[in-house]
Amino acid sequence: MSVPHALLALLSEGPKHGLRLQNEFELRTGEVWPLNVGQVYTTLQRLERDGLVETDAEGERSQKRFRITPAGVEELADWLRTPPDLVPPPRDVLVIKVLVALEVPGTDVHDIIQAHRRHAIEVMQRYTRVKAQATESDVALALVADAELFRLEAIVRWLDAADVRLKQRPFSPPAAKADPSPQPTPPLEVSP
Repeated sequence: MSVPHALLALLSEGPKHGLRLQNEFELRTGEVWPLNVGQVYTTLQRLERDGLVETDAEGERSQKRFRITPAGVEELADWLRTPPDLVPPPRDVLVIKVLVALEVPGTDVHDIIQAHRRHAIEVMQRYTRVKAQATESDVALALVADAELFRLEAIVRWLDAADVRLKQRPFSPPAAKADPSPQPTPPLEVSP
């Protein structure tokens, strides 16, 4: 998530102090993304430097009310309409663990997959409980819970598919390791 763009979105509703922006950010993200107030002010300084927000007051930062500029409104609109990069991340830790487990002697990759599957399902159950306990008016929390449930469901589906694929592969014993001890070299024959 882009914290600068989230702050611009909050400021599009009207001028606000940094502490209020921090509180509203956490409420609007379903309270699953804590934001340090120092990060809020640092981000606001950058946005001000870039001409996307401005403030009326000089002095202490806690006294300043920030408001979005026309350039900030345009930046926010562009960000909202630009689809995120959906290319998979170059390093997915879970995928790497499964690939590494394939090569570790004595490791049952199916056990590894099932351990991660159990964990993902436990986390899904927690999000399901959070969603069930949310009030009907807590739309932000419900949306965050739904997003996480769908993401976790995709992980479980991948783990299931990987397990099936690996069970179907022909068994190949691990390659024999070369003996690291030096072998005696035959003596050189010297012609008289």
